[in-house]
Amino acid sequence: MRIIGIDPGTGILGFGVIDYEKGQSKLVDAGVIRTPANQDNAIRLETIYDELSSIIKETKPDHMSVEKLFFAQNVTTAMAVSQARGVVLLCARQSKLEIFEYTPLQIKQAITGYGRADKKQIQEMVKAILGLKTIPKPDDAADALAAAITHSMTKVH
Repeated sequence: MRIIGIDPGTGILGFGVIDYEKGQSKLVDAGVIRTPANQDNAIRLETIYDELSSIIKETKPDHMSVEKLFFAQNVTTAMAVSQARGVVLLCARQSKLEIFEYTPLQIKQAITGYGRADKKQIQEMVKAILGLKTIPKPDDAADALAAAITHSMTKVH
Protein backbone atom coordinates (compact mmCIF):
# COMPACT_ATOMS: atom_id res chain seq x y z
CA MET A 1 0.00 0.00 0.00
CA ARG A 2 1.23 3.48 -0.84
CA ILE A 3 0.47 6.35 1.55
CA ILE A 4 1.04 10.07 1.10
CA GLY A 5 1.33 12.05 4.31
CA ILE A 6 0.69 15.78 4.40
CA ASP A 7 1.86 18.43 6.87
CA PRO A 8 -0.44 21.31 5.87
CA GLY A 9 0.81 24.84 5.43
CA THR A 10 0.44 27.75 3.05
CA GLY A 11 4.05 28.96 2.92
CA ILE A 12 5.49 25.45 3.22
CA LEU A 13 3.43 22.29 2.80
CA GLY A 14 5.25 19.06 3.58
CA PHE A 15 4.58 15.80 1.77
CA GLY A 16 5.95 12.32 2.30
CA VAL A 17 5.17 9.17 0.34
CA ILE A 18 5.86 5.71 1.74
CA ASP A 19 5.20 2.15 0.69
CA TYR A 20 3.92 -0.07 3.48
CA GLU A 21 4.12 -3.81 2.98
CA LYS A 22 4.40 -6.75 5.39
CA GLY A 23 4.98 -4.51 8.40
CA GLN A 24 7.74 -2.50 6.72
CA SER A 25 7.67 1.14 5.63
CA LYS A 26 9.91 2.36 2.82
CA LEU A 27 10.50 5.91 1.61
CA VAL A 28 9.25 6.67 -1.90
CA ASP A 29 9.49 10.47 -2.00
CA ALA A 30 9.37 13.46 0.34
CA GLY A 31 9.68 17.19 0.07
CA VAL A 32 7.83 20.47 0.32
CA ILE A 33 5.67 22.76 -1.76
CA ARG A 34 6.70 26.38 -1.15
CA THR A 35 4.72 29.52 -1.94
CA PRO A 36 5.98 33.11 -1.57
CA ALA A 37 4.62 35.01 1.44
CA ASN A 38 4.07 38.17 -0.60
CA GLN A 39 1.94 36.39 -3.21
CA ASP A 40 -1.86 36.66 -3.34
CA ASN A 41 -3.43 33.91 -1.23
CA ALA A 42 -5.57 32.57 -4.08
CA ILE A 43 -2.45 32.12 -6.22
CA ARG A 44 -0.66 30.36 -3.35
CA LEU A 45 -3.59 27.95 -2.96
CA GLU A 46 -3.62 27.31 -6.71
CA THR A 47 0.11 26.51 -6.60
CA ILE A 48 -0.48 24.03 -3.77
CA TYR A 49 -3.32 22.44 -5.71
CA ASP A 50 -1.34 22.16 -8.96
CA GLU A 51 1.86 20.86 -7.37
CA LEU A 52 0.12 18.40 -5.03
CA SER A 53 -2.04 17.10 -7.90
CA SER A 54 1.15 16.51 -9.88
CA ILE A 55 2.83 14.70 -6.95
CA ILE A 56 -0.24 12.47 -6.54
CA LYS A 57 -0.26 11.66 -10.27
CA GLU A 58 3.46 10.79 -10.19
CA THR A 59 3.51 8.72 -6.99
CA LYS A 60 0.01 7.13 -7.22
CA PRO A 61 -0.76 6.73 -3.49
CA ASP A 62 -3.75 4.69 -2.26
CA HIS A 63 -4.38 6.68 0.93
CA MET A 64 -3.73 10.20 2.17
CA SER A 65 -2.88 10.87 5.82
CA VAL A 66 -3.28 14.52 6.85
CA GLU A 67 -2.27 16.15 10.10
CA LYS A 68 -5.26 17.79 11.79
CA LEU A 69 -4.85 21.38 12.92
CA PHE A 70 -4.54 22.37 16.54
CA PHE A 71 -4.16 26.11 16.92
CA ALA A 72 -4.68 28.20 20.01
CA GLN A 73 -2.99 31.54 19.40
CA ASN A 74 -2.69 32.92 15.88
CA VAL A 75 -6.08 33.03 14.15
CA THR A 76 -4.62 34.43 10.92
CA THR A 77 -2.20 31.50 10.61
CA ALA A 78 -4.96 29.04 11.49
CA MET A 79 -7.19 30.46 8.74
CA ALA A 80 -4.44 30.27 6.09
CA VAL A 81 -3.46 26.71 7.04
CA SER A 82 -7.15 25.72 7.08
CA GLN A 83 -7.49 26.99 3.52
CA ALA A 84 -4.42 24.97 2.49
CA ARG A 85 -5.93 21.89 4.19
CA GLY A 86 -9.12 22.41 2.17
CA VAL A 87 -7.09 22.40 -1.04
CA VAL A 88 -5.26 19.24 0.10
CA LEU A 89 -8.54 17.46 0.85
CA LEU A 90 -9.97 18.52 -2.52
CA CYS A 91 -6.87 17.15 -4.30
CA ALA A 92 -7.27 13.86 -2.45
CA ARG A 93 -10.98 13.57 -3.27
CA GLN A 94 -10.46 14.40 -6.94
CA SER A 95 -7.69 11.78 -7.06
CA LYS A 96 -10.05 9.20 -5.49
CA LEU A 97 -7.79 8.75 -2.45
CA GLU A 98 -9.09 7.55 0.90
CA ILE A 99 -8.44 10.33 3.43
CA PHE A 100 -7.42 9.80 7.05
CA GLU A 101 -6.74 12.56 9.56
CA TYR A 102 -4.62 12.42 12.71
CA THR A 103 -4.03 14.92 15.49
CA PRO A 104 -0.47 15.89 16.44
CA LEU A 105 -0.98 13.87 19.66
CA GLN A 106 -1.97 10.75 17.70
CA ILE A 107 1.07 11.14 15.44
CA LYS A 108 3.46 11.59 18.37
CA GLN A 109 2.01 8.55 20.16
CA ALA A 110 2.15 6.36 17.04
CA ILE A 111 5.72 7.35 16.12
CA THR A 112 7.36 7.55 19.57
CA GLY A 113 4.87 6.00 22.00
CA TYR A 114 4.82 9.32 23.87
CA GLY A 115 2.23 12.05 23.29
CA ARG A 116 4.53 14.88 24.37
CA ALA A 117 7.49 13.92 22.17
CA ASP A 118 9.40 16.84 20.69
CA LYS A 119 10.17 17.40 17.00
CA LYS A 120 13.68 15.94 17.28
CA GLN A 121 12.38 12.69 18.81
CA ILE A 122 9.80 12.33 16.04
CA GLN A 123 12.39 13.04 13.35
CA GLU A 124 14.79 10.45 14.79
CA MET A 125 12.02 7.84 14.83
CA VAL A 126 11.00 8.66 11.23
CA LYS A 127 14.64 8.15 10.24
CA ALA A 128 14.81 4.83 12.14
CA ILE A 129 11.45 3.47 10.91
CA LEU A 130 12.31 4.22 7.28
CA GLY A 131 15.91 3.02 7.65
CA LEU A 132 17.37 6.33 6.48
CA LYS A 133 20.94 7.53 7.02
CA THR A 134 19.82 11.08 7.87
CA ILE A 135 16.72 12.84 9.12
CA PRO A 136 14.52 13.97 6.20
CA LYS A 137 14.78 17.71 5.57
CA PRO A 138 13.15 20.16 5.81
CA ASP A 139 11.17 19.53 9.01
CA ASP A 140 7.86 19.80 7.13
CA ALA A 141 8.80 16.77 4.98
CA ALA A 142 9.73 14.77 8.10
CA ASP A 143 6.39 15.76 9.69
CA ALA A 144 4.53 14.62 6.58
CA LEU A 145 6.38 11.28 6.64
CA ALA A 146 5.38 10.95 10.31
CA ALA A 147 1.73 11.38 9.27
CA ALA A 148 2.11 8.68 6.60
CA ILE A 149 3.84 6.30 9.03
CA THR A 150 1.11 6.93 11.62
CA HIS A 151 -1.48 5.78 9.11
CA SER A 152 0.52 2.63 8.31
CA MET A 153 0.71 1.82 12.03
CA THR A 154 -2.92 2.45 12.86
CA LYS A 155 -5.23 1.76 9.90
CA VAL A 156 -3.48 -0.65 7.60
CA HIS A 157 -3.25 -3.69 9.87
